Amino acid sequence: MTNDGSADETAREAEAREALANAIVAAGGWLDFEHAMDLLLYAPGLGYYTGGAHKFGTGGDFTTAPELSPLFAQSVATGIAPVLRDTHGDVLEVGAGSGALAAGLLAALEAEGTLPRRYRILELSAELRERQRERLGALPSALRSRVDFVLAPPEDAWRGVLLANEVLDALPVRCFAVRGGRVLERGASLAADGSVQWSERPATAAHEAEVRRLFGESPLPEDYESEWCPRAGAWLRAVTQTLARGIALFADYGLPRHEYYHPTRDRGTLRCHYRHRAHDDPWMHPATQDITAWVDFTRVAEAADDIGLDVLGYTTQAAFLLATGIEARVAAADATRARAQLAHEARRLMMPEEMGETFKLMALGRGWDAPLDAFSLRDLRSRL
Repeated sequence: MTNDGSADETAREAEAREALANAIVAAGGWLDFEHAMDLLLYAPGLGYYTGGAHKFGTGGDFTTAPELSPLFAQSVATGIAPVLRDTHGDVLEVGAGSGALAAGLLAALEAEGTLPRRYRILELSAELRERQRERLGALPSALRSRVDFVLAPPEDAWRGVLLANEVLDALPVRCFAVRGGRVLERGASLAADGSVQWSERPATAAHEAEVRRLFGESPLPEDYESEWCPRAGAWLRAVTQTLARGIALFADYGLPRHEYYHPTRDRGTLRCHYRHRAHDDPWMHPATQDITAWVDFTRVAEAADDIGLDVLGYTTQAAFLLATGIEARVAAADATRARAQLAHEARRLMMPEEMGETFKLMALGRGWDAPLDAFSLRDLRSRL
């Protein structure tokens, strides 16, 4: 099923609206946004990531870097090859999307001579797992045989590399507003006509304390709306707790905290993606549009410190790609037309107005103290 305005999509949106309305009623007439977002994205068989809508690529709602160009996977392969070479370990990819990164990485790692023992994919969506199986099933048997699908992080200690590309941005967030010097929590209620609408109420003491912590010693800016991710720490602990030696590599759009909660960013970063158009109404196409928020990478670094992970690198996507040889890959193309196409893809991956500056990569490590050359060109850890 594709997002084509079909009767199936219309029926699915109606079902999601009803489910959300029922959840609001069950919660006493007001539902915090974290749980509304969770329902719209992850409700079994209904949510955006658990239903059947086509999400990725030209026929979906957005295009990720691995789908945009094979250059991304090839650069990631160069970045993680030293870790795999030293640990003789595995790769665990969390939320593998269309399978494009896995397919590209396996081919590139084979060329690097550093194939992982196993390439495990942790994907909770049955629909996406089938798409990944289909895509990876076309790989040569020597690569295909290394792929395992799992429903939970490994229970036993393991070594190697954990990967998560555009996963953190899909964790449900809590939304807040500052009005008249008060911290309010933003959530969902029902309008007189039964439609879902934004609604605000006084924040709990714990929620207000967290919001004030985000701004440190600075006064709360007036008429300010934003969000924060309460699940980031628990999620990070869950996926990395058995990583005994190696790194966890995250790629996502985001900012350090002092930039994320800058007074001029007064409407937050919550965005919806529907048919390659971005907007800010999470109630418009329930369960058939993606809902995301930018990543507070300072929060990720804090969570890492709490669970014994070291922040080994933090940089822009452009700097990461340059440090891992993207320019040489473009120059090595053996035909003028192919080289021109790769150059176009590289620009989209690296230009500031495209993905180059808004997307960041962060490496967290456990039992790994060797420098990571992929982060050598521009080290932004001091900004965290």
